[in-house]
Amino acid sequence: MPAPNTPPSEEPVRPRVPLAIEDWLTVIIMALLALITFANVLVRYFTDVSFAWTEEVSVFLMILLALVAGSAAVARNRHIRIDYFAGSGSPQRQRALAKFGAAAVALLFALMTVLSARVLMDDIKWGETSPGIGVPQWWYTMWLPIFCAAITLRAVGLWLRGGRAAADSADLPTSPEVLDEERAP
Repeated sequence: MPAPNTPPSEEPVRPRVPLAIEDWLTVIIMALLALITFANVLVRYFTDVSFAWTEEVSVFLMILLALVAGSAAVARNRHIRIDYFAGSGSPQRQRALAKFGAAAVALLFALMTVLSARVLMDDIKWGETSPGIGVPQWWYTMWLPIFCAAITLRAVGLWLRGGRAAADSADLPTSPEVLDEERAP
């Protein structure tokens, strides 16, 4: 389904890197979160003991989930914005705002990639361990620069597509009437 702000004359385009990557990672992370939480509930119920590691791992997985979902949202041009401004005006204005938004997101996440890589290097250099279960902290922080870089690349792709959303499937609607019907509340 196209992004809400995409003018009817512009259909989403197929990205070079399939969006199924983010979709499957989301499914896997959600399944892991559910399994960990369910296992902890069962153990607590039957033994009055808790798995100490579940909270730390669950927090890490939720952060990872937010980054993966952010990458998919940027590629689909569904990231957070003020629709009053982004969706009003001519199609040229909407494209210009979408390109500006994509450039701003790319710049922000490129900076986050660099800074989180520095944090990762510090964690490795100083041998930081996690507060809950004492594993090396870099096991968690190594994913931050990777997914920040992925979001940066998705934002650059959105900018290169002129602010046009990435397509989800091969069954894209081809006429403006079908697009308008999908947007109807």
